[in-house]
Amino acid sequence: MANPFFEPSDLPYALPPFARIRHEHYLPAFERGMAEQREEIAAIGSRTAPPTFENTVEAPERSGAVLGRVSRVFFNKAGSDTDDALQALEAELAPRLAAHDDALLLDPALFARLDALYEARADLALDPEQVRVLERHHTLRVRAGARLAPDQQRRLRELNAEIAARCAEFRRNLRAATAEAALVLERAEELAGLPSDQVAAAAENARALGRPDGFVLSLKNFTSQTELATLDDPALRERLLAASLGRGTECNGPVAVALARLRAERAALLGYPSHAAWEVADRTAGTTEAVEEMFGRLAGPAVANAVREGAVLSKAAGVAEIGAADWQYYAERVRKERFDLDAAALRPYLELETVLRDGVFHAANLVYGLTFTERPDLVAYHPDARVFEVCEEDGSALGLYIGDFHARPSKRGGAWENELVQQSHLLGHRPVVVNNLNVARPPAGEPVLLTWREVGTLFHEFGHALHALFSDVRYPLLAGTQVPRDFVEFPSQVNEMWAEQPEILAHYARHHVTGEPMPPDLPGRLREAESFGAGFRVVEHQAAAVLDWSWHSLPADGDLPDEGDAEAFEAAALERWGLALPAIPPRYRTGYFAHVFGGGYAAGYYGYRWAEVLDADTVRWFRENGRTVRESGEIFRRELLGRGGSVDPMAAFRAVVGHDPELGPLLARHGLDG
Repeated sequence: MANPFFEPSDLPYALPPFARIRHEHYLPAFERGMAEQREEIAAIGSRTAPPTFENTVEAPERSGAVLGRVSRVFFNKAGSDTDDALQALEAELAPRLAAHDDALLLDPALFARLDALYEARADLALDPEQVRVLERHHTLRVRAGARLAPDQQRRLRELNAEIAARCAEFRRNLRAATAEAALVLERAEELAGLPSDQVAAAAENARALGRPDGFVLSLKNFTSQTELATLDDPALRERLLAASLGRGTECNGPVAVALARLRAERAALLGYPSHAAWEVADRTAGTTEAVEEMFGRLAGPAVANAVREGAVLSKAAGVAEIGAADWQYYAERVRKERFDLDAAALRPYLELETVLRDGVFHAANLVYGLTFTERPDLVAYHPDARVFEVCEEDGSALGLYIGDFHARPSKRGGAWENELVQQSHLLGHRPVVVNNLNVARPPAGEPVLLTWREVGTLFHEFGHALHALFSDVRYPLLAGTQVPRDFVEFPSQVNEMWAEQPEILAHYARHHVTGEPMPPDLPGRLREAESFGAGFRVVEHQAAAVLDWSWHSLPADGDLPDEGDAEAFEAAALERWGLALPAIPPRYRTGYFAHVFGGGYAAGYYGYRWAEVLDADTVRWFRENGRTVRESGEIFRRELLGRGGSVDPMAAFRAVVGHDPELGPLLARHGLDG
């Protein structure tokens, strides 16, 4: 059978032909794709004709077709449905792909042509998007080391290859450590307090893992496992939290230390005092001082709020000081007593299919005019993954949305968005986007009931999908979510607002058996109850952000930790930032912080909170600008979502809300404004 990656897909929207793709197709496609793109880039650089925008900027945008097709499919598959063979191939490919990227970014002939165009760009009569893509090509190469001397570039290539290999090692270790740390229980009685459908899901999980007579609680990717809020047995809560906190420490602590050292050395080679300084220079924050100022402004009020919450919980528990394993359990009891709200009682109103169609899709229709039609005739990469065609208000085609919502042993933890096909007018591509979640699968025939947090996650990830679907740019480099790391979470966080908008909540929050709507006073009580816990949420997130920042603020010539010192380094960093609260561990510890040691968020996890400043200000704009929801949605789409990376992101923000971002709405959201 011919390799399906070697030719463009003939399926609708160029959906990859998953029914034909086999493991043995990946490596030949990667090898051919890398070789072809290197030849294409060499040919561009060796042209004797003077550089023009078309032959020096547009030409690289057209390069690498085979590599692009196989990469997008492979890395989505490696995250959502991996196996030993794929993990081995991922480890083999990581340094090779890093070397390939270096070959493209550091090609001296191409850079010389780009540099000449960059210096003359004001005289080239380019339109704004052409200027933007030229500037991005130039900036990416300068930041990658194109101006370094040959011996420095050689060392840079070695560092990039080792960093890529270490990141792949971290991901591989984490998959194994997370699976090993799952709690295996023999009797349903041990799960007392857990809602019955979650007990059934634990039994289903056990069967999937080859333990048909037991119950298994597999770990989510974050620290504070959701079951801690309802499990009655304090000893089991302690076991669950200890398993969560301890995974990956032994195997990934040394990997994290090594990555911090390698990234610090690379930053120094590129002329920066730290990896954080290098990273933030190309982000909307701009400077390390700006990030640290935000940390400082939030830490004090958040800790004070959390301390007040802890005192209330200690009183409810009848102890002098509440422990980390008991925090969520007693927080739910306090919410129930204060606000007459039981989080578990919400779940019958939050059935996945209804939330998806009557919540997420309905909101997209009200705000943007979109419609969604399931396409069972189109095959995705796994039986769980469902394909939907997305159309505009006038019925014209926009793209494809793939929803893959269930947890399984072959899927990594967390939730994310991928793009299988990137939008580009230059290439004639319309977007194909994927959302992955990790919702536990109940026994066959039982409803899939969500927690309120999972509802928020679904709306959040769909916000990333909208960012990609609405992309309306010419050049692939600028498409969709290819914006600064501390900006990319902003549109997705804005989309979370629709989950609790009264007219949308009323449309999807219905009892899965009776069809009765959620009691009309429940949304208000839910918002009140959510405010109790804001201190915990901000502190746990801030603690993770400063861990990431501390690891990646290390200078190459400074006192770097030894391989076995990851835990000591963590403790010192939290103490230094005033976030060493034993009852509120970081949302991620080093051993399982895949965002930064296994992915692209190194020195970037602050971006969630940075983006939330923009998000909270934009939510205020949606609610107070005097326009209809549909009119506001069109402005947000036209001025920001559709622009991708083709404009300065902060200019896009100002084009929507009319001013620079203000911190006040964020402080008010979390009860930190006084």
